[in-house]
Amino acid sequence: MKKFFLHLTLIISLFTISAKAQNKIIVSDLKCEMLTNPEGIDVLQPRLSWKIKAEINDVKQTHYQILASSSLEKLNAGNADLWDSGKVQSNESVNVIYNGKKLKDRQDIYWKVTVFTNKGEVKSTETAHFSIGILTYADWKSTRWIGYEKLSKDDSVSQYSRLSARYLRKEINLKKQVKSAKVYIMGMGLYELYINGNKIGDQVLAPVPTDYTKNIKYNVFDVTSQLKEGKNMLGTILGNGRFFAMRQDYKPYKIKSFGLPKMALQLFVEYTDGSKDVIRTDDTWKLTTDGPILANNEYDGEEYDARKEMKGWSTTNFDDKNWINARYVQEPGGFYEGQMSANMKVKREVKPISIKQTSKGTYILDMGQNMVGWLQLKVKGNAGDKITMKFAESLQSDGSLYIANLRDAKTTDVYTLKGEGEEVWEPRFVYHGFRFVEISGFKTKPALENFVGKVVYDDIQTTGTFDSSNPIMNQIFKNAWWGISGNYKGMPIDCPQRNERQPWLGDRTTGAYGESFLFDNQTLYAKWLDDIKNSQTIDGGIPDVAPAFWRYYGDNVTWPGTYITVADMLYQQFGDKKVVEKQYPSMKKWMDYMEENYLVDDIMTKDKYGDWCVPPESLELIRSKDPARLTDGELISSAFYYQLLNIMKKFAVIANAEKDIKHYDELASRIKKAFNTKYFNASKNSYANNTVTANLLPLTFGMVQEELQQKVFENLVHEVEVTKNGHVSTGVIGTQFLMRTLTNLGRGDLAFKLASNKTYPSWGYMVENGATTIWELWNGNTADPAMNSQNHVMLLGDLLIWYYENMAGIKSNPETPGFKQIIMKPDFNAGLTYVNASYESVYGTIKSDWKKDKKALVWNITIPANSSAVVYLPASDVSVVSINKQKLDKASYSHSTEENQIKVTLSSGNYAINVK
Repeated sequence: MKKFFLHLTLIISLFTISAKAQNKIIVSDLKCEMLTNPEGIDVLQPRLSWKIKAEINDVKQTHYQILASSSLEKLNAGNADLWDSGKVQSNESVNVIYNGKKLKDRQDIYWKVTVFTNKGEVKSTETAHFSIGILTYADWKSTRWIGYEKLSKDDSVSQYSRLSARYLRKEINLKKQVKSAKVYIMGMGLYELYINGNKIGDQVLAPVPTDYTKNIKYNVFDVTSQLKEGKNMLGTILGNGRFFAMRQDYKPYKIKSFGLPKMALQLFVEYTDGSKDVIRTDDTWKLTTDGPILANNEYDGEEYDARKEMKGWSTTNFDDKNWINARYVQEPGGFYEGQMSANMKVKREVKPISIKQTSKGTYILDMGQNMVGWLQLKVKGNAGDKITMKFAESLQSDGSLYIANLRDAKTTDVYTLKGEGEEVWEPRFVYHGFRFVEISGFKTKPALENFVGKVVYDDIQTTGTFDSSNPIMNQIFKNAWWGISGNYKGMPIDCPQRNERQPWLGDRTTGAYGESFLFDNQTLYAKWLDDIKNSQTIDGGIPDVAPAFWRYYGDNVTWPGTYITVADMLYQQFGDKKVVEKQYPSMKKWMDYMEENYLVDDIMTKDKYGDWCVPPESLELIRSKDPARLTDGELISSAFYYQLLNIMKKFAVIANAEKDIKHYDELASRIKKAFNTKYFNASKNSYANNTVTANLLPLTFGMVQEELQQKVFENLVHEVEVTKNGHVSTGVIGTQFLMRTLTNLGRGDLAFKLASNKTYPSWGYMVENGATTIWELWNGNTADPAMNSQNHVMLLGDLLIWYYENMAGIKSNPETPGFKQIIMKPDFNAGLTYVNASYESVYGTIKSDWKKDKKALVWNITIPANSSAVVYLPASDVSVVSINKQKLDKASYSHSTEENQIKVTLSSGNYAINVK
């Protein structure tokens, strides 16, 4: 009997522990293809993910069970008619592949997950949903593209193209009560969709841009709540975007244009009695170009005449007798795809800090921050009064706008009042990069309250925070955030203000990696890799700009090589194998193309840009003229190609193409031998002309013989520390590896000096000279400001990676991609006295908050559930270390001592570490 009660007590005790654990563990953030409840995906076996959030330590998933149903009612009733995975033994909670019944066009799927952990069983607190899109081109065959293939009287096709917006409407009659309804829309180049007078969705500047001759993205919206039995009105406004290019009949050999705006739409309705209906675009839709949006051009701005507003145009009570019937038009040509990345959105607001009158009677508005988006205007006046707003990044010495660096972009919005009390307006189909706005047309001085800055970028989460003991580094981080976010426009662009705004590959070779710590950019960059793949020529060439809105096919290595390095980032940071498998054939095709056409005597002979934007020897020079500062282009392209071969070896394993590895190995070995024969100077232990970049690349890529590595590194350090007096001397290529290599090889203090410098050339120099974003040129304020974009990100190099991996100690173990295991190894002696950083990984929040003085290091860390970390502590004696107030030498944590460091392996949870 005594044994029975002991046994019963043990069972009750275990049950109580399990129940308590469940109360402290939740499963949330359910995602499909890393999107939250996406509509219209075009993947039949999507990947499902979830996060386990726990208030207790050492939580590991042991099993999971996914239930997927065709309706929410069935799911809630436990009827998994699409998929019951059963209890699967697995610790994977990211990218779990759906393996249920074959999914069909336009099907809705509802799912949830039960997670079994070492601390108990937990059901997801939320129910997730996704729907399948229209999977085949044939399913759009009954839907015709409509538009108007003519210019209106004030339109023009010229260098400064003008085109008014197209307004379309269609009255429909729904004869029964609506159970569900979804609309599928392709609006080229940009659209806004309305039903019964209400805008559908909060997206702006939709859809994301592509090469429209290759692929067209459609968006899907559940509009059940917007429709009613009886008469309803569908309405759209079509803007120009990249479709009707900003510059027409101007360098047509370079700039692509795709035609006049057009659209295709399908509305699927299911009634409560089970019957269905489909409404499609056809020539019964009504159209006008005589609306209030007179012109919309991404470079030049938007013109709006409120006197031409058509009140109620998207409702059933509007008289459209003066509208014409829409015309059937030629389709764009690209394949139709569900959009698998976020649209843009107004993400935050900025209030201006000052407004001053100029000598000519206009006003200069200062937003206090170089931002990207537009200005909302509040104004009162008479009908016909015009308010003109011209946007720029900086001012001249006399207080007027500096516009030379905008080139021929007019960057001007014009609003004509209707004269009906307070009028509130903001543009729909443009964006500007600006801090300052010149405003004219007000009869009296406007108040700051008349204006609000709307910040626009892709609707993705900010995932990283960083604060440290160095104010300059902190401001650089803020500047980077503003620059990166502003240049996310459905694709990563180089700048948001002048007549360029192009998705240059070379700006993101390593930059995308650093950006991934600040933003959840996985789907953005996965989409961009598709853009690059679609831009590849039949023989294998890849352009420098993709989508190839500019036809720049220069057969470079370092710029097109971004195709491979960004895929590697997605694998390393997010554990995304699928993107590697999908892109591998095209990557291999490009690697083969470059080998066949440009590899001569095992040296890659094609380089176009060199180490772009090396800091010139003079503050007045745009480009350096000193040969001693410039790195041999073939050295760069050969070293870079060698590194790409090593990445491709890893990709070959992931893509089940192991047969390619032998070729990559043999070719890499030959290039390494030829490289050292040609460029290594044995008498000086340096490469080529001994620039930092010339020595840095072979060191970083493992091309230097082991016994010579230290001597080559000493040369590199001498160049940075002595010759360049502790300043950056690398361009876009070298800066991608500079900070990490210095730190990893023992000179984190020198990297810190580069990061915290305030004098030219440095990131801090930009801050000291008033920058609130990152410049295109190291000396952009003095060389020729007309050549300088004040919002560029390419010069960040690997700085942000260094912030997180080397200063905060938040790094994904390459052996377990996606932060399944974290390497936490900050350089505590580089120069900072505290760092407080966080990163929202695919497993959950990682935190690293450390502070040190002469007496102790105090380090608080958070490791997400179902993950772990290898933590490196700056001590060799375990007796001086305590974790959660428990002495390490008396604790059960797995640890070892190596090279004057203690390595501790920790499971998930919160830890307070003290090292005396």
